[in-house]
Amino acid sequence: MEMHDQRDIRADRETVWAALLSADVLQECVPGAQDVTGTPEDGFEATVVQKVGPVKATFKGTVTLSDMVDLESLTLSGEGKGGAAGFAKGGAKVRLEEIEDGTRLFYDVDAKVGGKLAQLGSRIIDGFAKKMADQFFTRFQEVLEGPAEEDGGDEPEAVRKGWLKRLTGGA
Repeated sequence: MEMHDQRDIRADRETVWAALLSADVLQECVPGAQDVTGTPEDGFEATVVQKVGPVKATFKGTVTLSDMVDLESLTLSGEGKGGAAGFAKGGAKVRLEEIEDGTRLFYDVDAKVGGKLAQLGSRIIDGFAKKMADQFFTRFQEVLEGPAEEDGGDEPEAVRKGWLKRLTGGA
């Protein structure tokens, strides 16, 4: 399954780049993440609980960063094993571009599954993979910008940045 999309994030490129390299931000953004530890240099270890159709599994896996061009692009590659449920592996090529109000984040996602999960059929798997990617990048945008308010008003920038600093431990 492949998918391509983009997000306009109201944050400078340095802030978006730092967030992509943060285990705390990744844990906050990956749907079902129980624990994410590690560093961009050594890779991240993750525990993720997900339900795909009738199959619920705890995946333990790794995420590595490669093809890194500071403040411009990187590739996130992950692989997780969910015991009897099977495995999931995939990656996202991410590219950042400055725009007037912040940063445009482009992403190309590729995902594969095997084992019991693969028996669910490509329609269910493709829908699930698209939903996971959408949830990740929506949450990533919320972490950087702050949650959207019901009345359509924006949070003050100082409040948004404070929230991100607390999440990343002051980074």
